[in-house]
Amino acid sequence: MAAPPPKQEELQPHAVRDQLPAVSYCLTSPPPWPEAILLGFQHYLVMLGTTVLIPTALVPQMGGGNEEKARVVQTLLFVAGINTLLQSFLGTRLPAVIGGSYTFVAPTISIVLAARYSGITDPHEKFLRTMRGTQGALIVASTLQIIMGFSGLWRIVVRLLSPLSAAPLVALVGFGLYELGFPSVAKCIEIGLPEIILLVALSQYIPHLVPLLGTAFERFAVIMSVAIVWLYAFFLTVGGAYKNAAPKTQFHCRTDRSGLVGGAPWITVPYPFQWGAPTFDAGECFAMMAAAFVALVESTGAFIAVSRYASATPCPPSVMSRGIGWQGVGILLAGLFGTANGCSVSVENAGLLGLTRVGSRRVVQISAGFMLFFSILGKFGAVFASIPGPIIAAIYCLLFAYVGMAGIGFLQFCNLNSFRTKFILGFSLFMGISVPQYFNEYTSVAGFGPVHTHARWFNDMINVVFSSKAFVGGATALLLDSTLHRHDSAARKDRGHHFWDRFRSFKTDPRSEEFYSLPFNLNKFFPSF
Repeated sequence: MAAPPPKQEELQPHAVRDQLPAVSYCLTSPPPWPEAILLGFQHYLVMLGTTVLIPTALVPQMGGGNEEKARVVQTLLFVAGINTLLQSFLGTRLPAVIGGSYTFVAPTISIVLAARYSGITDPHEKFLRTMRGTQGALIVASTLQIIMGFSGLWRIVVRLLSPLSAAPLVALVGFGLYELGFPSVAKCIEIGLPEIILLVALSQYIPHLVPLLGTAFERFAVIMSVAIVWLYAFFLTVGGAYKNAAPKTQFHCRTDRSGLVGGAPWITVPYPFQWGAPTFDAGECFAMMAAAFVALVESTGAFIAVSRYASATPCPPSVMSRGIGWQGVGILLAGLFGTANGCSVSVENAGLLGLTRVGSRRVVQISAGFMLFFSILGKFGAVFASIPGPIIAAIYCLLFAYVGMAGIGFLQFCNLNSFRTKFILGFSLFMGISVPQYFNEYTSVAGFGPVHTHARWFNDMINVVFSSKAFVGGATALLLDSTLHRHDSAARKDRGHHFWDRFRSFKTDPRSEEFYSLPFNLNKFFPSF
């Protein structure tokens, strides 16, 4: 006997949602205080990875030792705490952590290798001189984001985005960081792989197997897994497992090789110009401005992902522009305090919102408090900052994937049966991966980028821009989406443009007031459009 025909409702596709459902605490609904504090500490732990990795890579090349590295980590953490609070109160008001950015590493290394520093023999003197050069470049570069953000210029660009052009941008903000995932896990596979397995088990499987404790495992899987694997790595270290291992293996696997605990002071408060007066070089400033522009684009994608996982409506262009302006202020603070690095939205913390399903603004503000507290109490902060890199990289494998999927999720608004959609999406994703891969491979083999003229600043500008997967993919998608059959009404519907029409202005959707309005009635003095 033939099976009965399926009911009509079973054939319907999933409903389109402009706010993500199944989020436990959205942007404006804070969890109870004990839970919020623990979640805030978890955000602090996650952002420590980038905060430690960048100075670990840069400071030795600048001539600094463990003491200088510990101070730079403390300064970067202190500035990140200030910038996160500024962003959550006065910027986009999204639960976005504003931390260090890998985008600024290449121009910083270019400053370190500049000819005018090559004759300095004293390592500490070289560190101070290169740090001052980096500070000057960051101070000038910050003006790009400050002007584009507060003038409203970036608002014009954001208004051009549709779900189709936003999808590759956001997806590559997450997936584009794949080099920081398993390749770093494999540097010490015996602690990195258990962290991945344990984190997946605690966050995805255990909540369904133990429903009574499911929420706790789901929300605090990062803290639990890190504590277990870190303890396991400690026992391997004290048990002599790496006694005769190669120096590289010891550096990545041992829990006592970071040098941060010994180098960090007990109590210190970072302050502006602590390394001396900044120095300025026009070429280096231009190269750093290119990095600031790339960070601006990447942060736009990350802000979109954060708004999705906070179960907020899409961020209005005027609010996005305001957030970029405050991020420019953050880069200015990084230059004044001397972090050797700019700042952008922390992609890993954006992914943590998805993993925990908690998008509360208060949680991220509490995490900023932890950043400030542990940056001042150096020794205590250094203990947490000494977590082995492969453990952090294992967490990245999940968190970056969540951010990438936030971008893929915007395809629900698009017509995937349209060949125009298929071309723009496929081509932009492919070029976003392929072009930076060429630039990075060329640089790793030749020691310099494909653009290699006598003007070093020009080389840095082009190489930095085309080494960013999110920038190349997002720019390609925006260009094609804005020019290909632009005035065709069917194409407009295929790209999902009509779904976002009511979010292109602050006042056209009443929920914008709830999510994005400034505190203390500041909207009267700084209105959003």
